[in-house]
Amino acid sequence: MCVAIPGKVLSIEDGKAVVDFSGNQVKAYVGLVNVKVGDYVLVHAGCVIQTMKQQEAEEIVELMNEMESNHDSRGNQQLFKRI
Repeated sequence: MCVAIPGKVLSIEDGKAVVDFSGNQVKAYVGLVNVKVGDYVLVHAGCVIQTMKQQEAEEIVELMNEMESNHDSRGNQQLFKRI
């Protein structure tokens, strides 16, 4: 099972978007969904598969942080940071 986390589109060029995931920037193909700079998106297998509102993206990141804190008894830094 795969879990997609939201990222923010920073730029688009030649059919690829640069998407920021909590400071980690990756390139993803945008041919499946209409995407513009500033959109929040889900990426799977190197392709943008969905756009979403900022509030939805923030709620997902918050949920991931809650899940992570429930499973990390050692006090490690959160994997998912606020967007």
